[in-house]
This record gives sequence, structure tokens and C-alpha cells, in this order.
Amino acid sequence: MEERILTQSFTQEDASEYSLRPRWLSEYIGQQKIKEELKIYIEAAKMRKEPLDHVLLYGPPGLGKTTLATVISNEMGVGIKITSGPAIEKSGDLAAILTNLQENDILFIDEIHRLNRSVEEILYPAMEDFELDIVIGKGPSARSIRLSLPRFTLIGATTRAALMTSPLRDRFGVINRLDYYSVEELKEIIKRSANILNIGIDEDAALEIAKRSRGTPRIANRLLKRVRDFAQVRGNGYIDFKTSKEALDVLGVDEMGLEYIDRKILVSIIEKFGGGPVGIDAIAASIGEDGDTIEDVYEPYLLQIGFLNRTPRGRVVTKLAYDYLKYPYIEQGRIEGV
Repeated sequence: MEERILTQSFTQEDASEYSLRPRWLSEYIGQQKIKEELKIYIEAAKMRKEPLDHVLLYGPPGLGKTTLATVISNEMGVGIKITSGPAIEKSGDLAAILTNLQENDILFIDEIHRLNRSVEEILYPAMEDFELDIVIGKGPSARSIRLSLPRFTLIGATTRAALMTSPLRDRFGVINRLDYYSVEELKEIIKRSANILNIGIDEDAALEIAKRSRGTPRIANRLLKRVRDFAQVRGNGYIDFKTSKEALDVLGVDEMGLEYIDRKILVSIIEKFGGGPVGIDAIAASIGEDGDTIEDVYEPYLLQIGFLNRTPRGRVVTKLAYDYLKYPYIEQGRIEGV
């Protein structure tokens, strides 16, 4: 699959995004309810001089889970160790990380649902009792010793909370779901990023980029940098509405944040299958794309904006999509009640 500009996954281009990330809750735009809760929990923990309770952050990629973890560490005034579920292959890897933490430090595990089950078992007593069970030796001579750990906070992040085991999920005291951002919130993020990057941009241009960013700050910052390049080469370096619109049109990102394959999926269902219902394999064959890729990469956003419905008989294009793509609505393409 070719690299997508609108992918929510972290790419090499996003490495420079670290300088754009807020460091304090006061700088963090959006997720207002989560911020208000965290302010209280952090302040209470600091008053008691205790580590913050374990925190689970879940939601689609690109919404700021890693950023929020670093913000929490800054607000708490403690260190943070960042790793990921797939990176911790053996229980010894986890033991090495935990024993190197300082008192009240934060351990951030991204994609925590991908932890090895044997590693997860070691994590339970570490989270509850701040103790680590280690087996030394093999066979009849093997023995278990228990090590005391510094009191720490585990912040877990996942895009697939349903894949986490119940015993692990239940050990988190604070569980928060990050939602997609509004256009206004994204506009503020774009203006803030433009200021940090020393890019001139007007309100209408920031709004235009925000509308095409799929509710995701990571995509918004990526589009801003691409539009900046366009403005420098074809304009005077300043991003106005005309420049932003021309650049985004060249990038193939339309007013609803749809790209070429998104539109191809919808048009294929309408033209070849009468608007649906149609199975994912038939869609994949009709556009020459992998079915899993359609299901995991493209379909979630089309469902989110109401352009596509999943039914027991297959996928159905909604009237919203017909209107947006300027196709006459095919009544017989609907399923009763859809």
C-alpha cells in the first residue's frame, strides 16, 4: 500500500512533530473533559506526595495519547520512560525497565494491548503491590524471588481497548477515551503549530486545513507542513485561503477530508453495486485493494462521517455520500430501516 498523507499512524515525517507537542495542560488544546479530570487527579497526587494512579488512554491513532502522557509527567514533575507493547518481548525486558525507574516516575507503554501474555502476568504485581517476581534458574533448581520496586505510575495507550485482557484493564484507576477533535479545536492547533514553525497563516486558511484533517491533530500538522512547502515554492511563503485550498486540492484531499481511495470505494459501491449492500471482498476486488486494508484503514473514517453503513448483508452507501458525490440517490440501494 502506498504511503498516505492522511494516515493516522505515526510516520517518519511526524518525527519533527515532537517540537510541536504541548508540554503542559494549559497548552494542550481539546479533550476538555479529560484535562479537567487529570488536573484534579494530578493536584491531589502532588498534595499527598504520591504517584498518580495508573492511567489508561484509548482511542484512534493520532489524537495525542503519547503527548498527554508527557504532559502528565511534566505536570507531576517526574521522569517518564516511553516504550511499546511489541518492544517488551520477554519478562526480563520489563524487569530491566521497572527496576531502573525512580520514585513516582511514569512508565508509558504504547499499544499496551500487544503485550506478551507472560510479560503481562509479571506486570500485575508490579502495578498493584509495586513488587516484581523473578524466577532464577531452570528446572528443579529454579526459585522465585520478589523484588521491591519504586512506586510508579503506568500510563497505557491503545487503539484497540477491546483487545486488552480484563485483568489488565481493571488494574487502571483512571480510564479515558480520547475523541476526535472539532474543526475549531483543530484550527487552534494549526495556528499554534504555525506560530512555532514561524509560518504566516490567516484564519480562513487554518480553518480550511482543519476541515480536511479528519478530526486528527497528527494529520492537521502534517497537512500544515505540506501546505507550507506549497506556499514557499509557488507563493510568497504566507498561507492564505487561496494558497491552502490550491495546495490541498493538489494533494488530493477534498473538503470532507476524503482522498482518492476513499472516493473510489464510495463510487465503486454506487456505480457497480447499486449503492449496496455489498461484501468487503467484492469491494476489494472491484477497486484492486486489499480487503483488510479497506476495513482497517479507509472504512473507519467513512463510517465516522456517515458516508457508509455496515449491515448484516454488507456495506451500504448513505444518502449523505450520494449528495456529496453528486449522484442521484438510488432508493432501491437502501436496506429497509437503514
